[in-house]
Amino acid sequence: MSKQAFFYCLFSLLLLGGCEGQGLQPELGLNPRISQPGDDSSPSLAATGMAWIAPGSAQVRWLDFSTGFGSPLPGLNRPDAQPISVSVDSAGKRFALVRSLAGRTELLIYERNLALLRPIGLVPAGVPAKVAISGDGRVLAVQVSRGGRWQVELLDLP
Repeated sequence: MSKQAFFYCLFSLLLLGGCEGQGLQPELGLNPRISQPGDDSSPSLAATGMAWIAPGSAQVRWLDFSTGFGSPLPGLNRPDAQPISVSVDSAGKRFALVRSLAGRTELLIYERNLALLRPIGLVPAGVPAKVAISGDGRVLAVQVSRGGRWQVELLDLP
């Protein structure tokens, strides 16, 4: 598929609800979520797919561009947790996530190939709100509240 056809297909999938002749099917519930202005749960694009927080279910979802279908994210979603912000690296292998769990807000990294979720500590302590991961998956930009002041912090990842 050419780049132009791919972007037309992606545009059609996201905004129009389908991609004629390309074999892709829209992921249910995506269109209403991304059509809301100011939504912090906007999709995060990778070269191989897209991550977003699904409305209603409050779960992080993954759409694989090669198949056009959602793929499972074992170990990432918990029924007692509320995802707040998600970002994915360009390869679609590493996700950065801010979620609320038992009254705490956590910053996490999810390795999709390993189905491994690990916390990232903030020093000094703070409350993360939004996160973005670099294309190579090695740097996080995190919006953090400390003592009533908002800051953006860059964190190097191993």
